Amino acid sequence: MSSEIESKRVNTTEGIHEKDADGYRSSDVELPIDAQVETDLNVTEQDLQEARELAGNLTLEEIRPMMEKVLAIHEKDPNFPFSIIERIRAFLGNEDIFENPEKHGVLIEEMKLEASLITVNSPYAEVRAVVDNHDDPSIPCGTIRAWVIGSGFAILLAFINQLFSIRQPAINVQANVAQLLAYPIGKFCEKTLPDVGFTLWGIRHSLNPGKFSKKEHMLITIMANVSWNYPYTNNIIWVQYLPTYFNQSYAGQFSYQILIALATNFIGYGMAGIVRRFLVYPSYCVWPASLVTIALNSAFHNDKTGPVESPFGRLFTMTRMKFFGVTFAAMFVYFWFPQYIFTALSVFSWLSWISPNNTTLSAVTGFNNGLGVNPWPTFDWNILLFDNTDPLMIPFFSTMNKFIGSCIACVVIAALWWSNAWNTAYLPINSNRVFDNTGSLYNVSRAIDDRALFDAAKYADYSPPFLSAGNLTVYMFFFSIYSATVSYAYLYHRYEIAMGFRNLFNSFRKNKDTELGTYTDVHNRLMAKYAEVPEWWYSLVVVVAIALGCAGIANWETYTSVGVVFYGLALCALFVIPVGIIKAMTGIEVTLNVLAEFIGGSWVQGNALAMNFFKSFGYVTCAHAVWFSNDLKLAHYVKIPPRQTFMAQMIGTLISTFVCVGVLNFQMNQIPDVCTVDAPNRFTCPGINTFFTASVLWGTVGPVKVFGAGGLYTALLVGFPLGFVVPIIFYFVQKRYRKQSWLRQIHPVALFYGALTWAPYNLSYIWPAVPIAWFSWIYLKRRYLAFWSKYNFVLSASWSSAIAIAAIIIFFTLQWLQVDLEWWGNDVVADGCEGSACTLKTLNDGDYFGPRLGEFS
Repeated sequence: MSSEIESKRVNTTEGIHEKDADGYRSSDVELPIDAQVETDLNVTEQDLQEARELAGNLTLEEIRPMMEKVLAIHEKDPNFPFSIIERIRAFLGNEDIFENPEKHGVLIEEMKLEASLITVNSPYAEVRAVVDNHDDPSIPCGTIRAWVIGSGFAILLAFINQLFSIRQPAINVQANVAQLLAYPIGKFCEKTLPDVGFTLWGIRHSLNPGKFSKKEHMLITIMANVSWNYPYTNNIIWVQYLPTYFNQSYAGQFSYQILIALATNFIGYGMAGIVRRFLVYPSYCVWPASLVTIALNSAFHNDKTGPVESPFGRLFTMTRMKFFGVTFAAMFVYFWFPQYIFTALSVFSWLSWISPNNTTLSAVTGFNNGLGVNPWPTFDWNILLFDNTDPLMIPFFSTMNKFIGSCIACVVIAALWWSNAWNTAYLPINSNRVFDNTGSLYNVSRAIDDRALFDAAKYADYSPPFLSAGNLTVYMFFFSIYSATVSYAYLYHRYEIAMGFRNLFNSFRKNKDTELGTYTDVHNRLMAKYAEVPEWWYSLVVVVAIALGCAGIANWETYTSVGVVFYGLALCALFVIPVGIIKAMTGIEVTLNVLAEFIGGSWVQGNALAMNFFKSFGYVTCAHAVWFSNDLKLAHYVKIPPRQTFMAQMIGTLISTFVCVGVLNFQMNQIPDVCTVDAPNRFTCPGINTFFTASVLWGTVGPVKVFGAGGLYTALLVGFPLGFVVPIIFYFVQKRYRKQSWLRQIHPVALFYGALTWAPYNLSYIWPAVPIAWFSWIYLKRRYLAFWSKYNFVLSASWSSAIAIAAIIIFFTLQWLQVDLEWWGNDVVADGCEGSACTLKTLNDGDYFGPRLGEFS
């Protein structure tokens, strides 16, 4: 190759190298090019082996359109290596390369290698680390044992999570527990069940088709994943039915309960299927959370990697399965200390221990009731998972943006509180509760009549609702993030969104052979072997779900129009694609709960029940569409036939809905004094109490009185224009200074999201993830890529699973029986202002703050 390149000789201690016309060095051997690509693309030598074969067959004419497409999709992608983007720009922007290719041999060869690598594998190191780029269609998937085990876990998880959702503290068993337990159960079936079955439509179905496969395992996990969360509409049923709330007896009818539950669950599922060409098929939709699930799956079923260089100065030969077992055991044992034995390790607010009753010190450094400014506030891994943002799972740029956003919010909160803006100094600095003008919790019964509708006279004699500095800041940034999501999606992802629409329209064409707008990455090519789910299947699901929702709303006294169902669908249609793309690329999910409350409460002022339906259909429809899209990506990565995935989600969701509604009826009718302070086994319903308060505040009192013209917090609406403008500013700054790689890592929506993590959470929950994420995603990934690829996501899966199992055991063996361990290490976490929040200002007896009585309405 060197004879063809116009070059000059450069003597080095390593030998003789050459520079081509682009300034890239080469030698007479292939290694320097490969080494450069390994560094730039974060690719291992093993990943390059397949790419080399294809690279030799590519021509300059073939790689040009490939690189144009890569640049269009990944130019603003913070997950994609910046150095590669710069090389692609140099390649496409220099016409001399195509006119005189002999002068640019090194760059051309590198582009060939990069094009072939992206063709035969994923462009992302984190995906290559755990996702196989090969598939064997003969591997069994939808077997009898898979369906039975998956259905069993769907029943078990739905039962446990619904039953204990009303307990303080609540307990959740998530899908990672089912995934962990499914493997030994599947292997037991493999060893014990006979090979007997039947043949249906030419396909034999056996009780034991052979080895328990990774596809069976993932199908079970998907069924568990769609079933562990109880229906959101159960919250509505609670506040409707119980005498302590709205006391509407008809809400106890099973038919009403199941109709609205099925409606909210399945509208989201149908929407996920319709938008899968936007959120599942594109390679840039990485879905970080799915990689941890796949890593655990791979540890059980596919551990072919050999020794890897480690940061410990020696080759690491431990298999993923053994590594999982060792780290699982270590975390299982350790978690007993911060969770039960020595809880101060979890709430390590050591600075506030210096003077527990010092208001200022507690407000700044406090873990429970302060801003959480603490250099190291916890030794509890579970604290870092509070928002499903595991630092080993979420890319570093996402964790860092979130932290920066939370720091900005911290400054805003401190400024509001210490300046006593909106009387916030009379309230705790970082509470998510609603208060009256005496600083007490807002008593909604003093502002409503006996039908739970707004009573203007009683309200005028009582108090407007007041929010803490932390809660006010959260609301302002919630308004910001919604408008930011829209402008960000258009500026940064309009090409990908347009491509998704082309694919969607193409799916309805009679000529299915056209490649117009199709995705051609390796995983889509492998999945093309399987029959696709027709669009009308998902469309039918949406239509049926709408019908169920309308039936539930119209046939009972809900004081709500069936238009609320279509409102939720419209809100989801507007936001699901941008919200889904952000979630798929960053691991951060923008939820629509506050927007749904704001719009619904403004629309149906004085009607809390109607606002609840607006909130449920507006929020849950989009949330479920995003969650189910994650499951579709899991199936896509593991190569589960799409129609089997469809059935797994349908069956899992159906089972979960009926089980949860059944348990709900047991709870409401069989547990004495449920949702009161006298309830047995701590079934005091803290979440339901919060839901009821929010429903009355934003439905009965209404956001117009709070945020509307003349409202107490009207100024917070500045969040809407602020959020819309910020992505535009960043877009043009990044375009102007595109060679600044650090600017490319700034994600405006992730910044706003970081500001939402307050009230009641604070920096103590967010900061510890930053150094850990840097060590994993920057230090280890750059210097020990093979080691990071082999173990990083397995470690995340093992620690999360260990915490879940340990928490269940601690709960049932100790906390359920109210066996408390009383000593300083458990009591210090609630001393002084950390136990009961302190305020900057206090009132005299009989006094109150805010507008004078008679001056508000």
